[in-house]
Amino acid sequence: MIAYRVGMRLSRHRLPASARDVLALERGERVLAFAPTRGGSHVVATSTALHLPVVSGGTARIPWERIEQASWRDGRLRVQEILGGPEHEIGLTDAGSVPETVRERVTSTVVVNHQAPLPGGGSVRIAGRRPATGGEVRWSLQFDAGADPSDPGLRAQAEQILTELRERTGL
Repeated sequence: MIAYRVGMRLSRHRLPASARDVLALERGERVLAFAPTRGGSHVVATSTALHLPVVSGGTARIPWERIEQASWRDGRLRVQEILGGPEHEIGLTDAGSVPETVRERVTSTVVVNHQAPLPGGGSVRIAGRRPATGGEVRWSLQFDAGADPSDPGLRAQAEQILTELRERTGL
């Protein structure tokens, strides 16, 4: 439930039942913010994931630690999943606190964000993220544009940097 002041009285808004019915909330998952879309559905930010409407009905559940980048511009929420995953773009009619909630939740999962130069040029960004529910840190490697992540030598160099980073941080 979202509460905000209107004049001197407190107004409460609930996620409509039709939107709540299509969510597949996990045990203990709480709705933090929601916003209506231009298509008549809702974007829902919860304690553990972002729920985005899908064309076939229902929602796609994206855990916060799986979101590489999110932005809000011109009435549109853009979400890029990690490791070359899909990009989502949704028009919102009234964003409310969804953009701020998305930023805070995604940022809260990042425990390490390290840019490292690679021998021979270029660099790799190493990110360690912990799920909102706790547990092990999940690592991702993102190479500079033009670098071939399928190159075994390049991957070995990046993996070595990751190993050293994990040793330094104790993660």
